[in-house]
Parts: sequence; structure tokens; C-alpha cells
Amino acid sequence: MADNVMDVEDSNFDAEIIKADQPAMVDFWAPWCGPCKAIGPVVAELAGTYGDQIKFAKCNVDDNPVTPGKFGIKAIPTLIFFKDGKVADQITGMVAKSRLEEAIKSLL
Repeated sequence: MADNVMDVEDSNFDAEIIKADQPAMVDFWAPWCGPCKAIGPVVAELAGTYGDQIKFAKCNVDDNPVTPGKFGIKAIPTLIFFKDGKVADQITGMVAKSRLEEAIKSLL
């Protein structure tokens, strides 16, 4: 995984994402999820491109059940885009890189 994609947990989610001084994208995933494994490299690639403007993070839903519950996540992968501590966009499932880039650009 890319160095510029951090892991967030229930314990540090608010501090790292909600109170972040820049927009953030969080990939809610699980190690057993095929589409999650497929979208992981795409997220890492986008983090390489936009990592200086947006914080990129992953949250393992198996290890951290509270945070996905707060955001009503029913399917993974779900990517949630945050701006000023609020949900700005949400994408569920494996989607094209271009769709993720659209969501990222709308945060900037």
C-alpha cells in the first residue's frame, strides 16, 4: 500500500478525518472483499497524484465496526469523501478511476 494512504480506526477517525484541515477520502474495506482488493491500487494511485491536497485513508470494517455504522455503510468497498468534516460524496462498489477523480476534483 502507498505510504500516503493512512489507516484510520474507530479511535482516531474523528481526529484524523472529521477534524482534518484538508478534505479527505476514506476507503471502507475488508481483507476478504474482492472488489476492495481491486480498488485498493486505484486509491493508492490517486493518493500519489492528489495526496498533497487531500488526505487518503482506509478503514477496515471488520476491525472497526463503530465508524462504518455511524455512516450507514451496508456494502463495501464504500468510499466517502469529506470536506470541512462533513460527507461531501459517497461511492459504493468498484467504479472507474475517472469516477473517483470526479469526486476528488469536486472537493478541491
